[in-house]
Amino acid sequence: MTATVDVPTEAGPGRLVLDVPRAPRAVLLLGHGAGGGLDSFDLSTLAAQLPAGGIGVVRFAQPWLVAGRKIAGPPASLDKAWAAALAVATRKWRGTPLVVGGRSAGGRVACRCFAAPAVGVLALAFPLHPPGKPEKSRRDELAAVPAPVLIVQGETDPFGTPHEIRAAIRANAGKRTLVTVNAGHSLQPAKRADPAAASRRIVDAVAGFVDQIT
Repeated sequence: MTATVDVPTEAGPGRLVLDVPRAPRAVLLLGHGAGGGLDSFDLSTLAAQLPAGGIGVVRFAQPWLVAGRKIAGPPASLDKAWAAALAVATRKWRGTPLVVGGRSAGGRVACRCFAAPAVGVLALAFPLHPPGKPEKSRRDELAAVPAPVLIVQGETDPFGTPHEIRAAIRANAGKRTLVTVNAGHSLQPAKRADPAAASRRIVDAVAGFVDQIT
């Protein structure tokens, strides 16, 4: 059963949405993107399917989203709110392996704010650069994470193709894993593709990553 927990932050209340089994073997704390909410294809798929295998999924709604605004706050405010959510999750599941991450901008926040006790990062559709501006690379955010990182990237993602991601993580290849999906930035499969197959690919990759690092 899905539950919610409010998270007080300097920017206003955030919210944790919990899909966690009674005794999880690991917990994923995931943030959303700058242009969407918690019901994106990848986040909702993980929340619906991972708990049955013992992995809890906790999605964090940033204060700007909870307030009903359509524009994300500045990076510093996102990072502070995320730190508050991480503190709540750490207390609530103390002793349970914790993996942090998110989709798009949420993955960037998780990379920038990575800290113990988290043991790894899941970056869904990591926005390596703005579309059409590869010179404005964010590879340093990926490189700075001292723990293993799983990147799930769409094959036609304008924010960073798999080829660009591979080049960006080459120096950290031992702790970086890339899984590709036949999709764009949303990671949602094209109309003619099988959504169940896409879901399985994402879920299997994430579950395997969690098992490997925990």
